[in-house]
Amino acid sequence: GKLFTLTSFGESHGRCVGVIIDGCPAGLPITEDDIQREVDKRKPGVSVAATGRIEEDRVEIFSGTFNGITTGAPVCLLIWNKDVDSSEYEKMRFTPRPGHADYTAFMKYGGFSDFRGGGRFSGRITAAFVMAGALAKKLLGLVDIEVLAHTVEIGGIKAELKRVDEIRENVGKNLVKCADPEASQEMAII
Repeated sequence: GKLFTLTSFGESHGRCVGVIIDGCPAGLPITEDDIQREVDKRKPGVSVAATGRIEEDRVEIFSGTFNGITTGAPVCLLIWNKDVDSSEYEKMRFTPRPGHADYTAFMKYGGFSDFRGGGRFSGRITAAFVMAGALAKKLLGLVDIEVLAHTVEIGGIKAELKRVDEIRENVGKNLVKCADPEASQEMAII
């Protein structure tokens, strides 16, 4: 974006992952707990898409707030990596894994990127975008905009179109995050 910009940082097996958000206006009440609620949705067992990696994922606000209110300065949010085992990655250093961005990273950075766990291209980096999204969601709430989403199709199984209130009520009740209770049961089997 131009008004609300994000810069993610960190690597899957580096010390941390995080995001710097520039353009968040001063005066927005925000706490680590506000952001933590969204980050907790990524934890293993809350979704079939969640990582198997066991991380505490405790959000820390490093800058951009004072006394729980944004200052207008860039907001820096960070999560420390703790469950890191890089022992299996050295043997794959020069052998790109199918379905991963290993080759792309190698070509872009000339072999100098951190290849462990996918480095910058790991799903772990999505934690940074979830943190930024939590801040954006809080900001949008000030103008009565609510962000909702749910799974509409997996493997040819389609959810019936649901009303917003049904999505809000049902999306968190199953591992596939589908607001259609019947379709979600079939999707979970796949």
